[in-house]
Amino acid sequence: MEKDQLFVESIVKALVNNPQDVRTERKVDERGVLITLHVNPADMGYVIGKKGRIATAIRTLVHTFGVRANMRLNFKINEPEGRHRERNNDESAHDEVDMSAVEDIKL
Repeated sequence: MEKDQLFVESIVKALVNNPQDVRTERKVDERGVLITLHVNPADMGYVIGKKGRIATAIRTLVHTFGVRANMRLNFKINEPEGRHRERNNDESAHDEVDMSAVEDIKL
């Protein structure tokens, strides 16, 4: 296993509850090196973080590692099949708010 793969795995294993399920794939092509991360679906939140902050931090560290090694290094988190992200939609949340208490107030 290459040093860049070991670097990514060591960072991620420190973050998750199931470190035995962490694995990486390393692919080299004309654009550089791509490291794809696979984790237990239950640990996806720990790897991505609130608003993607942990994933962004990992990407920054991986990019810095690549710069120091004089190579273009990219990082991808593999999303398990069947999993979809729920996004907050302000318009739909507004439609579901119970306004009956506000309507009863007499000013």
